[in-house]
Amino acid sequence: MARPRKPLLSRDRIVEAAGALVDAEGLEAVSTRRLAAALGVSGPSLYNHFRTKDEILEAVADAVSARVDLSMFEGPAGTGPDWREALRAWAHSYRGALADHPNIVPVLARGPGRRPAGLRLADAVFGAMTAAGWPPAQATRIGALMRYFILGSAVGSFARGFVDDEAAYDPADYPHLGRAHLLAERQREVDEGAFETGLTALLDGLSLQYEALAARQKDD
Repeated sequence: MARPRKPLLSRDRIVEAAGALVDAEGLEAVSTRRLAAALGVSGPSLYNHFRTKDEILEAVADAVSARVDLSMFEGPAGTGPDWREALRAWAHSYRGALADHPNIVPVLARGPGRRPAGLRLADAVFGAMTAAGWPPAQATRIGALMRYFILGSAVGSFARGFVDDEAAYDPADYPHLGRAHLLAERQREVDEGAFETGLTALLDGLSLQYEALAARQKDD
């Protein structure tokens, strides 16, 4: 009987294994030695697909970007007066992808570079904003602003930054933090509420700018 063959090594297998390591142990856990062991191959064989560890991490980051839904920017739903709700839906999808893989956020924070999925994401947002009537320079700023906000929300948990020890927040020192020890146990409620509050504030502010822009264009 023939021995079962090992699955062929591929970029997708390497990215999947590297992503699992990043999720479980962080960026520093990724090495050719660890990946080769996880994949059952020799270390040098990885270099047939990736030249460096950084290239592998870039590919993992792009795989996460590829999970972000961009369908809200397709057709009329992402343009005109619906640009605001398209941004809202995209922001939630983007945050959801990052929430599932928070350890890769520092790589994503570098910008899209040459990553295909990251570039498609930037292209979709910019295209939808200009199609909705935003000037190109402002559309660029909107894409940057949303990216800062979404990535920042994924860096860490505000609620988990407080310990659950009431004694840590002596009223003599912190008169307004008497209930801060309760935040950690309400992490999801606090963090998701903060994200929604901030997102609404951003979109409200952009809507005011959009109305002012439309008024100026009407007067010209």
